[in-house]
Amino acid sequence: MPRAPRLDIPHLLHHVIVRGIERRDIFLDDEDRIRFLERLAKLLSETSTRCFAWLLMSNHFHLLLMPTVQPLATLMRRLLTGYAVVYNRKYSRSGHVFQNRYKSIVCEEESYFLELVRYIHLNPLRAGIVSTLDELDRYHWSGHSVLMGNRKFDPQDTAEVILRFGTTPRAARKSYRNFVTDGASEGRREELIGGGLLRSQGGGVKGSEIESFDERILGSGDFVEGVRQRALQEKGIVVKIPLDELVRRVCEHLDIEQQALLRPSKARAVAEARAVVCYLAVCELGYKGTEAGRLLRLGPTGVTLAVRRGESVVRNRGELLALLGGVLEK
Repeated sequence: MPRAPRLDIPHLLHHVIVRGIERRDIFLDDEDRIRFLERLAKLLSETSTRCFAWLLMSNHFHLLLMPTVQPLATLMRRLLTGYAVVYNRKYSRSGHVFQNRYKSIVCEEESYFLELVRYIHLNPLRAGIVSTLDELDRYHWSGHSVLMGNRKFDPQDTAEVILRFGTTPRAARKSYRNFVTDGASEGRREELIGGGLLRSQGGGVKGSEIESFDERILGSGDFVEGVRQRALQEKGIVVKIPLDELVRRVCEHLDIEQQALLRPSKARAVAEARAVVCYLAVCELGYKGTEAGRLLRLGPTGVTLAVRRGESVVRNRGELLALLGGVLEK
């Protein structure tokens, strides 16, 4: 199944991750890094995109951005294409420099803004490029050194970060530095690179229901649902269809009796149909897990397992693409 389209929505926070093709290095010397940052600075200004954090590693980079006027895709296309042309000319090569798709995760600002700033900027320490926080403060290819006042990168919106820690620059930088220090021992945090609530809980469910989740979104279930509905509305697609209608369409498509989904059954075809209904209801249409569970007579754990299985079924069975398109458009 093709990957889901990116969610390119203005005035929302986007964590962008770009890797070199086959994980090869994309910055071979400081001249490469300088040219990349010059191009990035120019495009941030031209597209009125806000930048809160950034980091250049040898074979990938991170950006924490908020598009306001131009789509994020416009900035990224010009940034990556322009850099690749210069890179290939400099090193007498041809072909792709970056992986075919950059990763862009829409993030719930109030819950994750500072966590993402810290996570992105701690990468050199986690990777062993620097060995101490003092070295990280002076690491030249990171927005952290800008926030600490040790280098300049004019397009970076330092005030948005620093002023959350204090009213004066000196006191705010000290508090920000303490915040970064507190996170230095946390290691890699999978929940900060997508998947919403489900990934944040390590794949488990706490409480009475599973919330909406989406690998393209980092945030609470309500935030995930709101982002997906907004994206669909901008495309002129109106959802939701009733759950009983979803069940009817899935059963018709998979040639399963509707009543079979409501009875306990270990039959593989029935279990797969139930899983597809749960996946489409929760992950594509934004229904609560309790709503899908109530209809199919499944508890919270049953819904969670069904959603996972349903995602796998949809991804592995190409003919379900037609069903998915019909659910979203009718």
